[in-house]
Formats: sequence, structure tokens, C-alpha cells
Amino acid sequence: MVHGMVDIVDIVALGEPMVEFNQTRDAGGRMYLQGFGGDTSNFAIAAARQGARVAYVSALGDDPYGRLLRDLWDREGVDHRSVATDAAAYTAIYFVSHDERGHHFTFFRQGSAASRMTPATLPRERVRSARVLHLSGISLAISTGACDAAYAAIDEARSAGVQVSFDTNLRLKLWSIDRARAVMNDVIARCDICLPSLEDITAITGLHDPDALVDHCLARGARIVALKLGERGAIVADAARRIRIPAHPCRPVDATGAGDTFGGTFVARLVAGDELEQAGRYAAAAAALSTEGYGAVAPIPPAERVRVALAAPAH
Repeated sequence: MVHGMVDIVDIVALGEPMVEFNQTRDAGGRMYLQGFGGDTSNFAIAAARQGARVAYVSALGDDPYGRLLRDLWDREGVDHRSVATDAAAYTAIYFVSHDERGHHFTFFRQGSAASRMTPATLPRERVRSARVLHLSGISLAISTGACDAAYAAIDEARSAGVQVSFDTNLRLKLWSIDRARAVMNDVIARCDICLPSLEDITAITGLHDPDALVDHCLARGARIVALKLGERGAIVADAARRIRIPAHPCRPVDATGAGDTFGGTFVARLVAGDELEQAGRYAAAAAALSTEGYGAVAPIPPAERVRVALAAPAH
């Protein structure tokens, strides 16, 4: 099915893709495994692995890392024809290190190709071709131009009847808490599906109680809220229902990208017609499975593995 000259897809994600170098335990922690990241790219791949038709909107440098990402999306079936190549900028990278306190990120992204996106470069027809537009707090934070592009995409989506999905993903290295609070609360009011994590939304609102946080997002205007509670599972809610989803049992080694996996699989299942609770349980299982390997992308489970995990008897 074609919308103008652009194929209709289930989800269009907009943001900054990144190449990842994740510290392993080998050679006293001096060995790094090359992988992939960028929250909206992780989201897109998680959705695609569940069978959703997904396209990505961004920009890459004309460099080896940009080519690695295009090869990745080709393998994953993510349409990247609306990802520009910016020869005057570079593709962002980041490093993940691990210690007894968990995992830590170091980003090299200032001035990246994706941060140079503007409303003028936005492929509007691609945005209009989706059932859901997904973006995140990072999509809004990497530059004022990218923030303006994200707003233009939201306006385009809403005018075309495309639902908007928003993951808070707060990164205070990218912007101040005051700007994050103002912009994110405004975008929560414009989204249909809100995917906050407990830490982010607590920082933005000053609220701590999970139910109060869900209430905040619904009151702002989000139609569906999936509040990610990490090892405590999630709460999924709309105006009529509120369901606590327990965490799926797993043996975690690296939680990088688990929230993105939750979001991508949750939205993919909603688009496929799942009820709220069904989508929430599926996403919790997928997110748990994704923590059992290193890196943001490699451990994202395909649909078959999630279904097997959901069908397994509880211990």
C-alpha cells in the first residue's frame, strides 16, 4: 500500500542512531564489543523484530559508522531511505562501562549529523505514511534544530491522524532540567502513547508515587501510559484501566536498551491489535530477555522467543 510515493508503515521513529562500544570482562575490562544504540533506533529494531513494518528518520555522517548502521537496518528490515547522509558531520558513538554500581555511558555526539536535523530537512511524507510516529526526550534534546524538527514531525503526524508515541528518556548532559521539564510536559500533552521510566518522570514532575505519575501523564493528555519500573515491572493504563505488570523473570547481565525494547515491542503489539494488558505483558517479557546479553541491540528478542518465554510456566 502506498501513501503518495511512500510505502505505508506501522511505525516511523525519529531520532539519533549511535554506534556502541560496550565494555566486556575480557582482558581486565580493556576489551569493548562493538554494537549499536541510540534509543529510537533500538526502539525501531525491537518493533521490527516483532513483525512491525518500521521506517527511520534521521541523519548519519558519511563515515564507516554510518555505513554500519545502514547495514544493521538492512539486516533488521528497517526502512532507512529517509535517513539523510550529511557529509559535513559525523555519526555519533558512545561507550558503555560497567562496575558494581551498574552501567555508565560516555557519549561522543555533539555536532553529530542527527543533531543537525531541522524542520526544513524533515521528510514529511514519510511521517504521514505511518500509523505511529515515535520520538524520545533525546530526539528533542540533541539540538534546538532537532527539537524543532521533532515538533514539526508531531504537528505533521497529528494533522494526518498518525498517533504519536513518546519515551521520556531524560539525559541531563544534553539539556537543563528546566528546559527538559517544559518541553517534555508539552510533548506529553501532544502524544497518544507515553512511555516514561520512573526515574525520568520523577525528575520532571517531582512526584514519586507510580500512580500519581501515571495520573500526571493521563491528565496532560496522553491516551495510553506505560510507566516502566525496571525490575519492578510496569504499570499500563488508559482512562478506563490501570494494570500492574510484574517483571518477567530473567538473569540480567546488562540493562542497556531494556527500556527501548519495552517501548518498541509494546507499540508493535498495540499496532498489531493487542489489548493494553496483553501488550504490556509481552513488552515486559521482551525487555527482561533483552537484559540477558550485552549491548542495546544484539539481545533484543525476536517474536518467537518472547512467545516461548510468555508460554513458559511460572516458577
